[in-house]
Amino acid sequence: MGEPPAMPEVRDIVVRVAARIAIAVVAPSVLFATTLVVLNLAAAMLTALAWLVGAMSWRHVTGRGLSGLLVLTLTISMVKTSITLATGNSFIYFVQPVVVDVAVAAVFLGSLAWGRPLVARLAPDFCPLDVEVAARPEVQRLFRSLTLMWGLVILVKGAVTLWLLTTLSTVDFVLVKSSAILTLTVTAAAATVLWSLVVGRREGVFGCRGGHSLS
Repeated sequence: MGEPPAMPEVRDIVVRVAARIAIAVVAPSVLFATTLVVLNLAAAMLTALAWLVGAMSWRHVTGRGLSGLLVLTLTISMVKTSITLATGNSFIYFVQPVVVDVAVAAVFLGSLAWGRPLVARLAPDFCPLDVEVAARPEVQRLFRSLTLMWGLVILVKGAVTLWLLTTLSTVDFVLVKSSAILTLTVTAAAATVLWSLVVGRREGVFGCRGGHSLS
């Protein structure tokens, strides 16, 4: 049997999480909002999609592993952009995330019923865990709690998006929604990191230098 993956420093984990969110969520959102204000919806959609495709291509060319968050964001963006360009209906583009949020939240919450919390599958994208550590009761409870939290956060995100979409103009909707959803996402991510660090320190799995790439 090979050696279990060494755990990176806490600082490395925080940087890794921040980098993944910045690349897959913050950057395309900022590019979309800026391009929409300066140009139009079609240009904004294609600009955000181009960023995600470029980020995925860069990871492939440089030999970095797939990022689950980036794959999910790219897939959703491709579906939204394709349907909107095919129909020419801008409302469809903005309402699709609500449907997607409900579906993704159902997957998160449903994974609890299946006994396979989705966060357990996404965790290695941010922090390497060997089988023994991941199987510990406290870590399993963490996975279940975080899966429940993110399922509810995504449902709230969908509800806020629908409310803003039906009450604001297109440009105001994009600007307000971008800041509101980014704030919600960053807050939930920070809570996830802090909660994980508390459990990780309690379980004694943090602190040794692993020399892992932060990409």
